[in-house]
Amino acid sequence: MKKTKLFCSLVALACVFLLQAQRTEIKGTLIANDDVEGIHIQNKTASKYAISDEKGEFSIAAKAKDTLFISSLIYQERTLIVTSEDEKSKSIKIKLEEKVSALDKVVVGKILTGSLQSDLENSDAKTEINFYDLGIPGNTKLPLTQNEKKLHDADGGSWGHLGLGFGVNFHKLLNKISGRTKKLKNIVELDDRDKCINKLRVYYESIIFEKDTLAKNLRDEYFLFSQEDKNFLNLCQEDNDIKLLEFLQQKLKAYRENLDSTTNN
Repeated sequence: MKKTKLFCSLVALACVFLLQAQRTEIKGTLIANDDVEGIHIQNKTASKYAISDEKGEFSIAAKAKDTLFISSLIYQERTLIVTSEDEKSKSIKIKLEEKVSALDKVVVGKILTGSLQSDLENSDAKTEINFYDLGIPGNTKLPLTQNEKKLHDADGGSWGHLGLGFGVNFHKLLNKISGRTKKLKNIVELDDRDKCINKLRVYYESIIFEKDTLAKNLRDEYFLFSQEDKNFLNLCQEDNDIKLLEFLQQKLKAYRENLDSTTNN
């Protein structure tokens, strides 16, 4: 029985290789109004995968009657059949349409001004009302940034089956092997650092430099120096005003020491 299963598996595998050998590389182009980099293209018929570049271009082994599946976080999924003309010209153009986000947030009560004192005075709510109490679908998370969407798309994707009793997430695997996932994680982290340091600069710059005489042209460099600290993002996530202010003051002292040593040398 085991020998029969092994033989059948080998035959199936040989058939897959034989079918793939008859396919040619087709150059494709994704057409859309927004970002077209990092979109997954799957040849479901041949279990082949590709990822589009920054121009929306990709290359995938295919032949006529193969089924291509295009998936992305910001575009609607597309399924199409490769035609004999596509195979003959070895090229294909695919138009993508953006996903339309449904209304998923509801504002209950009065519109707030942003002033804590004013909002407290104008608010007459005695208990907090949320989406779940009202039975209304809602979302309390901020929408993903463009780079976060790219990372989510690269580190997700659907599972493909090899026909041997196990599955592989080819999208995720390809992105890890190519280094795309790591690159996007670094970009998202840099975005987070920039976002946090800009917020801290608005809140604390006047306090930090109330008595300090650091030239204005050096302040940008100081804040960049501060956000490169390995503990910076953890402190931002804690959102503790005292710790953040102490951190910025310590970094200012360290920055000045580095500046003095460079000047003396």
